[in-house]
Amino acid sequence: MDQPLLEGAGAMSTPLLTRAPKWLRLMLGLCLAIAVGTAAAAPDQLVIDQGWTFRLLPGNTQLAAHPQAASWRAAKVPGTVHTDLFANKLIPDPYVGAAEAGLQWIGLADWEYRTRFDAPATALKNARSDLVFDGLDTFAEVWLNGSQLLAADNAFRTWRVPVQGKLRAKGNELRIVLRSPIAKLLPQVQAMPLKLAGNYPSPYGDEPKDAMTGNFARKPGYHYGWDWGPRYVTAGIWKPVVLQSWAALRIDNLQLRQDHVDEARADIAAIVSADVVRDGEFDLRLWQTAPDGKRTLAAQQRTALHAGDNRIELPLHIDHPQRWFPNGYGAQPLYRYELELGEAKASARTGLRSIELRREPDDKGRSFYFAVNGIPVFAKGANTIPFDMFQPRVTKAQLRRVLQSARDANMNFLRSWGGGYYESDDFFDLADELGLLVWQDFMFGGGMPPAYDDAFRANVVAEARDNVRRLRNHPSLALWCGNNEEEIAWKYWGPGQELTKAYPAFGDKVWKGYVQLFGVDLRKVVAEEGGGIAYWASSPSDDLAEVANTPASGDMHYWEVWGNPAHPPSKYLEITPRFMSEYGLQAWPVQRTIDAFAKRGEQGIATPVIEAHQKFLAGKGNERLMKYVDYEFGETRDFASFVYLSQAAQAEGIELAALHHRASRPFTMGSLYWQLNDVWPGASWSSVDWFGRWKALQFHARRFYAPVAVAALRTPQGNTSLNLLNDRTHAVRGELRLRLLSLDGKLLRDERKQVELASLSSTRLADYTDAALLGDADPASTVAVFDLQAEGEPASRGTVYFKPAKEMHWPDAGLRAQLRADGKGYTLDLSASKFARAVWIDFGDADADVSDNALTLLPGESVSLHVSSKASLATLRKVLRVRSLADDH
Repeated sequence: MDQPLLEGAGAMSTPLLTRAPKWLRLMLGLCLAIAVGTAAAAPDQLVIDQGWTFRLLPGNTQLAAHPQAASWRAAKVPGTVHTDLFANKLIPDPYVGAAEAGLQWIGLADWEYRTRFDAPATALKNARSDLVFDGLDTFAEVWLNGSQLLAADNAFRTWRVPVQGKLRAKGNELRIVLRSPIAKLLPQVQAMPLKLAGNYPSPYGDEPKDAMTGNFARKPGYHYGWDWGPRYVTAGIWKPVVLQSWAALRIDNLQLRQDHVDEARADIAAIVSADVVRDGEFDLRLWQTAPDGKRTLAAQQRTALHAGDNRIELPLHIDHPQRWFPNGYGAQPLYRYELELGEAKASARTGLRSIELRREPDDKGRSFYFAVNGIPVFAKGANTIPFDMFQPRVTKAQLRRVLQSARDANMNFLRSWGGGYYESDDFFDLADELGLLVWQDFMFGGGMPPAYDDAFRANVVAEARDNVRRLRNHPSLALWCGNNEEEIAWKYWGPGQELTKAYPAFGDKVWKGYVQLFGVDLRKVVAEEGGGIAYWASSPSDDLAEVANTPASGDMHYWEVWGNPAHPPSKYLEITPRFMSEYGLQAWPVQRTIDAFAKRGEQGIATPVIEAHQKFLAGKGNERLMKYVDYEFGETRDFASFVYLSQAAQAEGIELAALHHRASRPFTMGSLYWQLNDVWPGASWSSVDWFGRWKALQFHARRFYAPVAVAALRTPQGNTSLNLLNDRTHAVRGELRLRLLSLDGKLLRDERKQVELASLSSTRLADYTDAALLGDADPASTVAVFDLQAEGEPASRGTVYFKPAKEMHWPDAGLRAQLRADGKGYTLDLSASKFARAVWIDFGDADADVSDNALTLLPGESVSLHVSSKASLATLRKVLRVRSLADDH
């Protein structure tokens, strides 16, 4: 490899900021600090990101085994202990090989960070100065010039500490001690007479399996390991540290509350929160910049403010607003507001739209769907997890690549899962620009929290206020959800039921605390601070109704396919939910990604390095994955074939489920598969891997999430339903063609029909038995192909197979591929003489993007695909490989 994985690759390489001149880094750092959230700004700020060093805390028990970490070494802030250790060559790359087990000591150690800074003259003379810590992970003791300022205990909160009178002109020493969350919490967890079960017990012995600490710490849960990522219990100063000072006032927040938005008018309240030093009058100006760039003065007044916290509400009215729509429903125009209050400034950006979660009763239960600008939106998308094990490494370029991939695949909705961290401003800015609605969980992802503890709940409420205020102006924000799977875990899974049965009083106490936190406290925060965004208690749930995870009402997670009892993907057709917010199938990433962490000699279905990057079932997940490959395709010849077929099985299985959900509209109004992205390179349920490379599923998603599509769904009993899908807000006309073909190209049936698809609909067009489709044709050598060509829309195809692929008689597909230069890159002309299923185009180690992949070509069919690459034509021709299912049978 040219560079270690921990430094990223391609769009995820080390940010240009680290290679820029110091003056530019300081300027960009200052801009970053100002731009956070609503971009609230104090007159004077100093970003403290230079001169940091770190070491293992003297006296720590880990020193004897790891003396190399005892000396002061250079550190990066924002950053993490793991990335600093790696940058100093004190540990191997945590993503390469099987390094995980040997790095668990890091999470058991206490760490010390320090730097020195000179205080600006303004900070010494101004009336107020605060040190602001946007992210301390997690148990952090902060010292300034030898005096303790803060004992932080929540990685998700912003900590603001007054320091006026405590600063020196030169050489202020800022010291932060980061305690091991495991070592700190374990004694009190072990002392509990009755314990709350965590989620994933450590396989490495760094904490007991019967006394897990993760659900007691307000830190990213995935750091403790998940079934798609490693266990790296890191620590760090993971967001900027800023010294703010002001003489008169500081703008804390600028909220743009949308009280009413329709085609004719938008009524907005610009709400200013300001911290004022002393009573006085101040000039206020609020400027509006419309999407077309026109800047106008929206409000101007002289206002009297009192010492302390102030709130100013300014009513704004916009006639004929340019409204913001999700992807596929319209454009994403954005308005910017700039506030001047005395000498202080702040800015905020938003898109004008109405959004509501609709829960309408019917004879089955209650609906669950989102309406934007009055339009019922079928949510098409996926779940997102953290984009790296070490969040400070995540770049906007990386986020842009993955979120652009979501938009390119016709997605309009993402669910930001609750076991990681509240997503960044960069993430939401991109979602705003790309038209991706976001369901944001609060950070509870697994393991019942001690919500019966008043101090714990108060800490969570402060965390929630910080993040709701930070994110509330984003038009992409669709929902705040209390947690991921906590309710169903307690009600239906083993530990909660066992604890409640054995110790009913304690079980009752735990559940009452849960209801208080997720049913009352967080709901109140969202109602008070969220600007009208809906709140949902848990996912999946019916918002604390007695029954959760039911198809009749609320949202649903369905894991009986892949999970236990591991039904085949056809089982998806039997489950028709209101809103499917989780379901998934696993696959390995492309070969080039696997080569980045495992040498070819280390690759095999059960080799140590491969099992180290297969986190499901503690490394034995390939056994489950082989079962899903075998359901459709049979046994694999070798590891490369296993990788290829795992992607085909994942893509086809999720396509079946997603099309079933879409065909069930309007009863079903959402389909979010698990998951869009990866936290590191390895096996997972993602459709886009850690490098941003598309798996077969992402190419399929672009087709099965197309606004206008055909769904031909066959059950194992031999019945095929045909639905035409139209997410457009207008009716669509087109032609539907049915062909029955032998695999070698004989046309057995050819029918055409003119069709009209109503707006925002699924139309059931026909139902067929196998006999009605096949006639006397051999089911092992015949396919039915439905092609929909609608006016102004890409063609959509549905293919019906009458036997599992392993029972069909696949001829050599006769694939031909010719690559040529076209002036804008390259064109790949691809054709097949016989039926070619699951065609995969690969360029080996060359960096090349193909406009389409994971294709099905009919006998005699050809396509021309665009290839983007900096490699030469000769190089690409040399490494080009094309395969189809026939090559693996």
